[in-house]
Amino acid sequence: MASSPTQLGASNAPLPPLTDGPHRKRLGLVALVATFGGLLFGYDTGVINGALSPMSAELGLTPITEGVVTASLVFAAAIGAIFGGRLSDAWGRRKMIILLAVLFFAGTLAVVFTPNFEVLVLGRILLGLAVGGASTVVPVFLAELAPFEIRGSLAGRNELAIVVGQLAAFVVNAIIGNVFGNVGGVWRIMFAICALPAVALFFGMLRMPESPRWLVEKGRHQEALDVLKTVRSGDRAVAELADVEHVAQEEREGHQIGWRAIFSNKNLFRILLVAIGLGVAQQLTGINSIMYYGQTVLTESGFSKDGALLANIAPGVIAVVGGIIALKMMDRLDRRRTFITGLSLTTTCHVLIGIASMALPVGNPIRPFVILFLVVAFVGSMQTFLNIAVWVYLSEIFPLHMRGFGIGVAVFALWVANGFLSLYFPSMVAAMGITGTFFLFAAVGALALIFVVTQVPESRGRTLEALEEDVTTGAIYLVHKK
Repeated sequence: MASSPTQLGASNAPLPPLTDGPHRKRLGLVALVATFGGLLFGYDTGVINGALSPMSAELGLTPITEGVVTASLVFAAAIGAIFGGRLSDAWGRRKMIILLAVLFFAGTLAVVFTPNFEVLVLGRILLGLAVGGASTVVPVFLAELAPFEIRGSLAGRNELAIVVGQLAAFVVNAIIGNVFGNVGGVWRIMFAICALPAVALFFGMLRMPESPRWLVEKGRHQEALDVLKTVRSGDRAVAELADVEHVAQEEREGHQIGWRAIFSNKNLFRILLVAIGLGVAQQLTGINSIMYYGQTVLTESGFSKDGALLANIAPGVIAVVGGIIALKMMDRLDRRRTFITGLSLTTTCHVLIGIASMALPVGNPIRPFVILFLVVAFVGSMQTFLNIAVWVYLSEIFPLHMRGFGIGVAVFALWVANGFLSLYFPSMVAAMGITGTFFLFAAVGALALIFVVTQVPESRGRTLEALEEDVTTGAIYLVHKK
């Protein structure tokens, strides 16, 4: 088993402590630029919430084609996730993020200037490929650059950027929808805003460094050291590089290299299944159904159409607040504890939403406000205890040689689950109402809680290299059992 993870690296040599200086500011700047990818992820997934109604009116969409427009991004994101991870292993994290910025911009242009349904879907697919790629590459890039002591809060900034992007979409939709609602093509303006962060991401990443751990994997050790020295003190950079080189050498000697090693090592295969299960469990809480169809849920609860558009901002605000709280907790609380707390709270909120919608009949003046309060509580619980923690966990749990592939497969499964919920959520609400839909989410949440308690090992407090040894040997499960 690995030595004390809070003090030792994979080579069992103590790492020098973190120090303040220009390298800390440089690390913050790199994280800020990279998280424009998360901002784009959030805006592009959230903008459909308010743009769908005027878009449908202009293009003559039916309920079926509305579902296709919404879900096309999500299913394309699944493809983008798995290929984005693999391509980032081959080309590098930085180059992949630059390519994603181009995809975001091209997809935005296709949607904004679309003449018909077919081009609209093409634009949404391009955006989906970019969103999926960003969901795998950006967290890995941040995790590989971060010191292990602050890896949770640094890598978690991407998820905070996602919910900031979603909130921005909700606010922009509400302002444009209520002020310019009578202007033709108002939804095109909502989507056009997305071009700005895409341009910022492209030019910003041109000046950012490559992941030092990816450089070591490719045998470019001096470049890796040069990068580490820009985001660490000199002695810490040398010590971390030695750690990464030590683990990389052990894997080469043991022929544990590349994604094929997963099928010859039961511990690697098991951690892949754990990551897939955790990603799917996160989606089956129904969080993105609220983010995509929040206006629909609130209208069903009793709000007017314009009132629902404004009320829909509340979940976006609490998501950002919860994200800020989560970042402060990420380096202090164990991942498992946050998962268990989050699933317990979200499942409770599901039950309460179901009870409230059943106990308060349509037409009751307090019904919409009670359901809005519970939806806000659900989103706050989800963002504070689950969303950021899950994305950080997925970015750190895989060994370096399979990290891009591993997170790609896990996020592929996550996006497929998201896609099916996006496609069928309106039908579920139509068939079962809010009551049945949220009781179903509660049942799935209870199963997810059992899965986390019994299967998900802890990952906080270890360097990526120490984690890599524990995962490869299976020692991480022994730590979990203790």
